[in-house]
Amino acid sequence: MSRIATGTGDSGRTSLFGGERVTKHHPAVEAYGAVDEVNAHLGLVHAQAQGDLVAWVERVQQELFAIGAELATPGGGATRIGPDEVAQLDQELDALEAQQPELKSFILPSGTELAARLHVARTICRRAERRVIALHDATDGGVREEVRVYLNRLSDLLFLQARQAALEAEAEVPMDFTRFRS
Repeated sequence: MSRIATGTGDSGRTSLFGGERVTKHHPAVEAYGAVDEVNAHLGLVHAQAQGDLVAWVERVQQELFAIGAELATPGGGATRIGPDEVAQLDQELDALEAQQPELKSFILPSGTELAARLHVARTICRRAERRVIALHDATDGGVREEVRVYLNRLSDLLFLQARQAALEAEAEVPMDFTRFRS
């Protein structure tokens, strides 16, 4: 039986898939760690999700795991997110946006607990996207376009999912800028 705590990371280094040892602040570790954060937070969303959102979260978690594996594998992994997954997110974006009333102001990341969790997942996804772009830049273009586009689309879709959760509960909270005018 293998142990989770091996002690090999005690010095501040970890292994990428394939065995290469890097610092724990290496851009690849930062990138796949941020993707893992999105995935873990989607686990909290899943715990509250109902209906179609359950299957959607499960699918996205699988796709995020594949992205993390690719980011942790120098030269890319065997499991890859491709144009089909990006196209599916695009279709879902269009469909969900068409169901919602036009956005006429900023909205607060609140409304219901589910909506707030989706907003947190969105912000973590944006951070993951920034970390992936940093890895891409540090490796002279070493992150495939589909991965970068997928994370960008996913954060947009998480915004729409959060908005949908708040709208369904009639709990969307618009930003009140009148309070801050002089």
